[in-house]
Amino acid sequence: MSTSQAVKFDINLLHKYNQPVPRYTSYPPATELSENFDEMDFRGAIASGNLQKTPLSLYAHIPFCDAPCYFCGCNTVISTRKEIAEPYLGYLMRHIEQVAATVDRDRLVQQMHWGGGTPNYFSFDQVERLWHCLQERFTFAADAEISIEVNPRSLTKEYLQGLKNLGFNRISFGIQDFNLKVQEAVNRIQPEEMLFDGMRWMREVGFEGVNVDLIYGLPYQTLETFRETLDKTIALNPDRIAVFNFAYVPWLKPLQKKKIDPETLPSPEEKLQIMQMTIETLTTHGYVFIGMDHFAKPNDELAIAQREGNLHRNFQGYTTKPESDLLGFGMTSISMLQNVYTQNYKGLQDFYKAIDACELPIERGVTLNADDILRRSIIMELMCQFELSQDEIESKYHLTCDRNFGKYFDSERMKLRQLQADGLLNIDHDRIEVTPVGRLLIRNIASVFDTYLKKQNIEKFSKAV
Repeated sequence: MSTSQAVKFDINLLHKYNQPVPRYTSYPPATELSENFDEMDFRGAIASGNLQKTPLSLYAHIPFCDAPCYFCGCNTVISTRKEIAEPYLGYLMRHIEQVAATVDRDRLVQQMHWGGGTPNYFSFDQVERLWHCLQERFTFAADAEISIEVNPRSLTKEYLQGLKNLGFNRISFGIQDFNLKVQEAVNRIQPEEMLFDGMRWMREVGFEGVNVDLIYGLPYQTLETFRETLDKTIALNPDRIAVFNFAYVPWLKPLQKKKIDPETLPSPEEKLQIMQMTIETLTTHGYVFIGMDHFAKPNDELAIAQREGNLHRNFQGYTTKPESDLLGFGMTSISMLQNVYTQNYKGLQDFYKAIDACELPIERGVTLNADDILRRSIIMELMCQFELSQDEIESKYHLTCDRNFGKYFDSERMKLRQLQADGLLNIDHDRIEVTPVGRLLIRNIASVFDTYLKKQNIEKFSKAV
């Protein structure tokens, strides 16, 4: 499918289907994780991965920020007292040692990401110590993708050079919006010169890929102001652009209720206009629509993987690394093994207490059954490739003639037919193919196969568009 045909905008269908649904970075969704979880299931999943030599993806969470961004939905610790980072680093490394002791060294790490919070809240000495802790306990593939998020407001070229010298090869930073009035309203002031300087430094030190984030739906944004933000972002020339829909959920995020006046937010109609303009602008300038809110240059690994049918998805979003076990280190981090998901304690003291007790700091988790794994495969195939072969699913999961795809998902067929009638997908013999109109509503299509959604509090999820 060519770039210009990748998506088609239908305002009536977007209004009809613009309901809260999971983002499906996992299935079952993270909302299914429970405190009634036996950590032995986690250990057993690691042991199974050891036997199968399953590759690894690592995530390290650095939760600290100097100041809050009012739009943020991440689990963060706000403090200007940088000394709080040192004890956390110690516990984080002890957590890494805990888990690494159970993992075979011949399992290759294909991907590592540091997120937050603000990873460059750490001094460079602290970054080096965490880096060496991980390098000494895991075996990294020669071509591993190693990425880090940074805050451009506390960045120097020397710090970036140090990251590149250590071995980081991808980097990402949040722009959100170039407009000063919008920046002031969300407490994230980043002068244009600062962002362009940061991007220039990243290119000069030699990062292989640079990703940036934008958010639409913020206070005081308009169609015209966001068009200016897009023009400046394109001038930055990043390899990947994520454009997220701001979810105003004051009942879940008290800071939003306190700091953001809903009267300053763009209307739902203008948000849809902004989204349409964003897709048209970025694809016109050569970016490929990967899915949902992600765009990449045609020669980027994400775009290549999608063309070749090798795109995958996990708790970190779209990825080119298949069938890896994701191990999450630090407070609130999520691990995603083949049949087990876990999340660490969200509070610093609870995280510290578990490590001191020589326990895994797991607060909640879920063990997937055979039906979960089957449905996960279908949902991820639709989310990543926008098409599905029923025959391949039947073969992979041994669905027999008396219980083939159609019979197994008999209750889902009515919903699929409705989506087909609305033009969101085509069903032809054994294939389900998402149409250009349906690509913008892929979360709705995926939700047909979600058996947990009916019992969920949908207010926990952002709207589809």
